[in-house]
Amino acid sequence: MTRDLARASEGGNQSKCEERGVVYYGDNLPILREMAAQSIDLIYTDPPFNTGKKQARTQLRTVRDAGGDRTGFKGQRYRSIKVASRAFDDDFDDYLAFLERRLEEAHRILSESGSLYLHLDYREVHYAKVLLDGIFGRECFLNEVIWAYDYGGRTKRKWPPKHDNILVYVRDPEQYVFNAEEVDRIPYMAPGLVGPEKAARGKLPTDTWWHTIVPTNGKERTGYPTQKPLGIVRRIVQASSKPGDTVLDFFAGSGTLGEAAYELGRRFMLIDDNEEAVAVMAKRFGDMEGVRFVGLDSRQHELAERQGQLLS
Repeated sequence: MTRDLARASEGGNQSKCEERGVVYYGDNLPILREMAAQSIDLIYTDPPFNTGKKQARTQLRTVRDAGGDRTGFKGQRYRSIKVASRAFDDDFDDYLAFLERRLEEAHRILSESGSLYLHLDYREVHYAKVLLDGIFGRECFLNEVIWAYDYGGRTKRKWPPKHDNILVYVRDPEQYVFNAEEVDRIPYMAPGLVGPEKAARGKLPTDTWWHTIVPTNGKERTGYPTQKPLGIVRRIVQASSKPGDTVLDFFAGSGTLGEAAYELGRRFMLIDDNEEAVAVMAKRFGDMEGVRFVGLDSRQHELAERQGQLLS
């Protein structure tokens, strides 16, 4: 695996043309430690949120059945059939110590113009901010992006939490990449106040992003728990990397960063130690040329191949 990592993180122009992405199956810490210093241009990562719960997602399909458990259009009855179930534990005794070693490696492997986007929620983000100030330096803090959505249950005991937090740090505050003109613009909330030309062009998003979650029955849905929307990750890749750059997610999950990077002409590296995540990514990247999987044993190769991905 050492040779694979050296080739993936340091590879010259020839290998970058041939290889669009690499997916590593395994514990991310030793893999990160083998990566070359300053070899990654953008890191977006979405670690477990330390909710103290088991995160699970069950996929169902329905068939018409007079004795079924669901009622559909015009009162028709349907029976639910379980297609798949995916889960992972999201409970850590010392969450910050778990993150710290990985974030130290993230800082080491970032290029001089590189950026880190750390995606968390209200439970741990404040502690992670202090942790990152110590690793990167307070002067390297760029933004806290708020991803706001309006979906799911609503408690009546407090203000319902309906946002995630994304901390943005740069390796060097004097030379980081930020491509404002490459970011897809969004409509003005009050277009009548800005004039027709500006209204037609739209505006650059602020640090508060209103964006729906991945729709339950949408084409984008992979069935993996905690999957993040392509629109959110695409915006990050557009803003903080250039075509041909190498981007990394070391808690890859369903592989959304890989899809965004492939679409935008970046090379990606993804790491996850969840076998179900690898199977989801194998299916997701099944039609993409130049995507390689590393670290699978023969049984896992068979699992991923059944998902439609040719592995090398």
